[in-house]
Amino acid sequence: MPVYVCSLIRNEPQAIPSGGYHVVRFPFGTAESYDAHGMHQVAQPDGYEITDWRKDDRSGLIWPSADGWADLYGLMYWESGDYTEVRSRFVRDPLDLSTGYDSTCTEDDARTPGGQYRAKHWGLFSHVGTPLALLVQHNAPGSLALTHAQFKVAIHI
Repeated sequence: MPVYVCSLIRNEPQAIPSGGYHVVRFPFGTAESYDAHGMHQVAQPDGYEITDWRKDDRSGLIWPSADGWADLYGLMYWESGDYTEVRSRFVRDPLDLSTGYDSTCTEDDARTPGGQYRAKHWGLFSHVGTPLALLVQHNAPGSLALTHAQFKVAIHI
């Protein structure tokens, strides 16, 4: 059974505003871990082109290149701050571009001393034309840095 993999990594901070869930954004090209099947591209499948990955939520989308069972992995490192919880979720079509917002694997974690370091894994059916993303939120009174993040999708076809 073939497996299509897209593995993204972010090694610079992303400011996450207070209130609501936010897409974790990832760089393209040589800054990616692995994308042999073209699931994370500047030129999006719907014709949209990303000009600045740091400012465009579309840079957080993985567009499955095949239908199948997908294993999703997320890794999030939060700076220490004035919050009592951090949250994360995987979302099908988080920007309402195709089939509509559909969240799954929502988790909230209580603060522990220091930074927060969270990993997650979930399985779901993925489909061509329905992008996937990792979204996060916190309850600090202001912005908080996500200092490192990874998002990986392995589609079993």
